[in-house]
Amino acid sequence: MKRQIREVRYFLSGQHFSDGLRITLAILIPSVLFYQFGHFETGLPISLGALWVSITDAPGPVTHRRNGMLAGLLLVVLVSLITGFVRMNTWLLGLEIALFSFFFSMFALYGNRTTSIGTAGLLAMILMMDRELKPVEIWQYGALVLAGGCWYIAISLTFSRLLPYRAAQQALGECIHEIAKFLTIKAEFYSVRTDLQEDYRKLVAQQTFVSEKQDAVREILFKTRVILKESTRTGRLLVLTFGDVVDLYEQIVAMYYDYASIRERFGKTGILDEIARLIRQLAVELDYIGLAIQSNRPYKSRTDLMRHLERLKVNIDEIGKQDKDGSNFVLKKILISLRNLNQRLSDIHTYSPHDESEKPGPNRVTEYARFVSHQEIDPKLILNSLTLSSSIFRHSLRVMIACLVGFVVAKLIAYGHHGYWILLTVSVILKPAFSLTKQRNYERIIGTVIGGLIGAGLLMFIPSLTGLFWVMLVLMIGAYSFQRVNYIVMVILMTPYILILLRFLGLGGLNLAEERVLDTLIGCVIAFAASYLFPRWESQQLKGLLRGVLEANRNYLRMLADSLAGKPLSLTDYKLTRKEVYVNSANLSAAFQRMTSEPQSKQWHRSEIHEFVVLNHILSSNIATITSARLGMERPVVCPPDMLKPVRRSLTVLTESLKRFDPKPAKTTLGPPTAEPVSSDKPESLPLDDRALKEQLEFIQKLSHDISKLTDTILA
Repeated sequence: MKRQIREVRYFLSGQHFSDGLRITLAILIPSVLFYQFGHFETGLPISLGALWVSITDAPGPVTHRRNGMLAGLLLVVLVSLITGFVRMNTWLLGLEIALFSFFFSMFALYGNRTTSIGTAGLLAMILMMDRELKPVEIWQYGALVLAGGCWYIAISLTFSRLLPYRAAQQALGECIHEIAKFLTIKAEFYSVRTDLQEDYRKLVAQQTFVSEKQDAVREILFKTRVILKESTRTGRLLVLTFGDVVDLYEQIVAMYYDYASIRERFGKTGILDEIARLIRQLAVELDYIGLAIQSNRPYKSRTDLMRHLERLKVNIDEIGKQDKDGSNFVLKKILISLRNLNQRLSDIHTYSPHDESEKPGPNRVTEYARFVSHQEIDPKLILNSLTLSSSIFRHSLRVMIACLVGFVVAKLIAYGHHGYWILLTVSVILKPAFSLTKQRNYERIIGTVIGGLIGAGLLMFIPSLTGLFWVMLVLMIGAYSFQRVNYIVMVILMTPYILILLRFLGLGGLNLAEERVLDTLIGCVIAFAASYLFPRWESQQLKGLLRGVLEANRNYLRMLADSLAGKPLSLTDYKLTRKEVYVNSANLSAAFQRMTSEPQSKQWHRSEIHEFVVLNHILSSNIATITSARLGMERPVVCPPDMLKPVRRSLTVLTESLKRFDPKPAKTTLGPPTAEPVSSDKPESLPLDDRALKEQLEFIQKLSHDISKLTDTILA
C-alpha cells in the first residue's frame, strides 16, 4: 500500500500533472469566460490555439520551450489560414493533406520538440478541414487562434518565471524514482525464487527508462543558464545532487556477482533473502528522497539502515564461522557495496552547498555542455533524407498515403459529421517504428471503446450541465496529464471529455459515441495497413546499435587499462565515456524490445541479441567496479605487466569484433588499443597477490571472448 501511495504522490507532484493542470486552465478559461458573455463561438478558437501550442511545450530548458512554442504558434496560424481557404476546393484540400502530412512528418529529423511542432501543424489542418467559414471569418479565426497561442505562452512562461527550478526538481525526482525501481530489480537477483534470465530482461529494460530520465535532467540542468551560472543555493544543489545520483547509479550497476554461484552456495542459509530485503529498503529510502526533491519538501530518513547493515554483518560472520571449508568473502564484498550505497544515500540526503558557495566557472560550464547534445535546424538535412534509406522518409510517406486514404474514406462514407476523426486517428497512431504503431492501434481501439461506454453512461445518468462540466474538468486534467505518459489512459479519459464537450456545443447524443468508435476503428485499420508500407524493421537497424555498444564498452575498458597502467584519468572524460556506455546500452535494449513486437519472420537472432545485451551489461558492470574504485585514489597505482595481459587481450578481442561490423578501423579518441605501464616515482606498486583483482580482470577477458563468439554468430 505504501508503494501505491508513493506512486500517487509522485504523480501529483510531478511534471505531467503540472502540465495537465496548466493546459486545462489555458484551454478552459477562454471558453468559459466568453460563454458567460454569450460568445462561446469566439472563445472556442482561442482555446484551440492554446491547445495546439501546448502540444509543442515539451519539458526542457525555458529558452527551447519558448522558441518551440513561438514556432508552433506561427505554424498553426498559417496552417489554419491556408486550410480555411483551400478547403473550399476538395482537390486542393487533398493536395494540401498530402503535402502537409508528408512535410510535417519529416520534422522528426530534428528531434522530439520539432516533431511536436509538426504534430501541432497537422492537427490544426485536420481540425480546420470541416469548418465552413466565409473568407472574412477565416481571418478572424486565425486571429483568435493567434490570441489563444499567445495566451498559453504567457501562462507557461509565467509559471517558469515564478518557479524557475521546479521543472529541474521534478525531472530529477522522476530520475531518482526510476533508479529506485532499477535497484528494486537488482534485489531480485539475490532471491532463489526468481529466474535469472527474466531478472536480466527486466533490468536491461529498466535501464532504458533510467537513461531517458537522465537525459531529460541533463537537458534541463546543463542547458539552463540560470541554474549553471547564477550563484543560487537551489541551482548548485540540483547540479551537485544530480552528479551524486549518477554516481549512485554507477555503483548500483557495478554491483555484479556470480548470482548463480552465490545462490547455489548460500541459498539455503537465508542470508540472500536478508540481502534482498535490505536492498529493497535502500530502494525505498532512495524513492522517498526522490519524492522529497520532486515535491520540494524536506525529508527525514524513515529507516535506520545502519542497524540493518550491522545485523547483516553479524550474520555473514556467523556463516564464516560455521563453514570452515568455504569462504564468505563474496558476502563481505556485497556488504561493503551496500554500505557504500547507504553512504551515498546519506550524502544525497544531507547535501548542503554552503561549503561550496562559489558559482561554477566558465570551464565548468563548458564541461557541462559536453554532456548534452545539440541539434541544429539545417534545411539540408531534409533534402539529404529524401531517400528510402531514411526511416523518417519512409514514415513520412506512410503518413501521407494513410492520410489521403483516410480523407477519401471520410468523403465516401456519409455517416456522421465528424469525418476528420478518421484522419485524427491516423495521424496520432502512425509512428516510425512498426511496433509502436501496433501498440498505439490496440491502445486506441481499447481506449476509445471503454471511453465511449463511459461517455455514454455519463451523458445518460448526469442530465445536469453543471455536473457534466465538473466531470469534464476532471477528465480534462487527467487526459492532458497522461498524454505523454500512458496513451491508453489518455484515450479512455479523452473520449468521454470530447463527448461531453460536444453536448455543450449542442451536438451531443449517444449516436456521437457510436460515430467516434466507428471512425476510430476505420482510422486504426488504415494506420495498421499503412504500417506495412515501406517498413523499416528494427532488425535492419540493430547492427549499428550492436556496434555502438561494443565501441562504447571498448572505450570504457581502455580507460580501465590506462588507469591500471598508471595514467591519471580525467574525471570529465571518464563520466563522458560512462555516459556513452549507458546511452548506447539503453538504445540497444529499447530497439530489442521493439523488435520482439514485430512479426516473427522479421525478427533477427532474438535469443542471441538478448544474450549480447546481457553480456555487455555484465562487462560494463565489472569495468565500472574497478575503474570507479581507482578514481578515488590520490596517486595512480601501477599494476604489474602480467595483470595487464587480460585487459590488453580483452581490448584486442573487442577491437577485432568491431572490425567485423566495419572493415574500416574503428574510430577512437582514447589512445592506442593497448596500455603499457607508466614508469614513475610516484605510483605505488600493486601487491602481486591481489588475487581478487586478477580474477576480475580474467573474468573481463572471458566476457570479451564470449561477446566475440556471440558477435560471430549474429553476423554469420
